[in-house]
Amino acid sequence: MSLPDFLRRFFRFAGRSRAASGMRERVVQCMGPHGLHHMAYTEWGDPDNPRVLLCVHGLTRNGRDFDMLAQALSDEYRVVCPDVVGRGRSDWLGVKSDYTFPLYVSDMVTLIARLGVLHVDWVGTSMGGVIGMLLASQPHTPVRRLVLNDVGPRITAESLRRIGQYIGRAPVFPTLDAAEAYLREIGASYGPLTDEQWRHIARYSVRPVEKGYAFVYDTGLGDPFHMLPILLDVDVWNAFERIRHPVLAIRGAESDLLKRETWQEMARRGPKAKLVEFPGIGHAPMLMAEDQIAVIRDFLLKPSHKDAKAGHA
Repeated sequence: MSLPDFLRRFFRFAGRSRAASGMRERVVQCMGPHGLHHMAYTEWGDPDNPRVLLCVHGLTRNGRDFDMLAQALSDEYRVVCPDVVGRGRSDWLGVKSDYTFPLYVSDMVTLIARLGVLHVDWVGTSMGGVIGMLLASQPHTPVRRLVLNDVGPRITAESLRRIGQYIGRAPVFPTLDAAEAYLREIGASYGPLTDEQWRHIARYSVRPVEKGYAFVYDTGLGDPFHMLPILLDVDVWNAFERIRHPVLAIRGAESDLLKRETWQEMARRGPKAKLVEFPGIGHAPMLMAEDQIAVIRDFLLKPSHKDAKAGHA
């Protein structure tokens, strides 16, 4: 093959690779207690990259929260950001009591099988972190590195009651600007965000309806919060202590969901998490700021002695 022919083929291949590395929208079919449902996800980076990062959002959020993080890491990872069932582009369940962590974990196992890989790294915000902990605690887990964003093995009743005050409501906003204003109010604990970042959050938090804009999550998610009074903290220390792979525990310094004493205890128990705290932020850091992305990149890509042990697991 002549050099010009080689160069032409190389640049055609490079062009295809660049085209494939942008954002792609996909759907996977999953099984629940009352039938099949579809879980949507966005995918970034080279679709043939065996290094996969799963980014899983909080209770009423969706996978588009991770757009900035995914773009920043898409050179090193195939980044996959699911909309947990009941949120975003995913199906809403007919039986609301099916919205449980066992179903969410099962859906993620199905997604990982669909991706065709045996191992993944994981970034989980709030609910997404709990799903990650539960999956990482299993024998033969596919999770090799786990980032817990403002969540830990103990979730306070105080924070659950706060969440219960707004989840399950179905406001309709006359304009996207009105939706953004509401999100800025209830999301004040996210910390300082740019106008562009707030608009991004708003754009993917609502959908057009007949009289304006409504949230892109099933209000049935709020049913468990309203059935019984929330009196006790949620405790999953047993799962956390079974994790054998590296963990990074991120905390917003003003968080009411991940208390400082719980966060500090995470460095002493189980996988002995690495701790990072961001000042001036509550629940939860949005992982859009450069310093937050840099912390995650460093943790995910820096080798550790646990990785060497995991290679023989």
